[in-house]
Amino acid sequence: MSIANPYRIEGPALISFSGGRTSAFMLHEILRAHDGVLPADVHVVFANTGKEREETLRFVHECATRWGVRVRWIEWRPGNPGFEIRGYDSASRHGEPFAELLRGKSYLPNWQARFCTQHLKVEPMHAFMRAQRHEVGQFLEVIGLRDDEGHRILRGFERAQRDARRVLYPLARAKMRRADVMAFWAGQPFDLGLEAWEGNCDLCFLKGRGLRKRIIRDDPSRADWWAEQERVTGGFFDRRDRVAALIDEVSCSPELSFDSLDDEEFDAECGLTCGAAA
Repeated sequence: MSIANPYRIEGPALISFSGGRTSAFMLHEILRAHDGVLPADVHVVFANTGKEREETLRFVHECATRWGVRVRWIEWRPGNPGFEIRGYDSASRHGEPFAELLRGKSYLPNWQARFCTQHLKVEPMHAFMRAQRHEVGQFLEVIGLRDDEGHRILRGFERAQRDARRVLYPLARAKMRRADVMAFWAGQPFDLGLEAWEGNCDLCFLKGRGLRKRIIRDDPSRADWWAEQERVTGGFFDRRDRVAALIDEVSCSPELSFDSLDDEEFDAECGLTCGAAA
């Protein structure tokens, strides 16, 4: 008896493309399973928060161009329909959607209330599918979590059941692990161009303080937007460390050592699941 190809997708479906290596590998394998042409009701969507790394934006564009697949670039907007179609050239690059969302909130997202992913990623993708006349629960949500991310998959299934969503994790079904993803990209003519710990969200507060200090040391300008949001709101992304304090620490000790940069807790891509990119 033959085993069904885990990368064959029946529409209507939404493929969440976070812009990381894992979801890009998933997209590649889905395309291969469909001989390079997706069904008309299977949509690949990249939701841009405005705080994605420039490397991420280039990578999404290059995957679409090289593989001949249409990737819908969307950004959250208040009101109806809840999103706006953008593109590589017109994508927000200075945190505009994120900052607009924060202006309507009384607090900042943090490790206990990660509403940024919900509002800037999940809701715009669902709004896009509603614009295609598919309500939540009527379409499949295809998400790039690997077999070695079992705890995230379990949480994802729990959330999906609670919210009456239909989710699919093809990489987990195919028993793909991080090493498989990295081996694939090692053999490709192009790559994301980021270290695994850098992530698509440039200074995601879910990263450990050592990782964030390393990122600030490598490029201090990445902290400016985050520090400004804390200043104007009086809030914090991480109650343990204000961004301004991290900036000061790095400034005072530019040669400081950093925490481990291989912590799997930060090896997740920010899409229909919440976390930092790998």
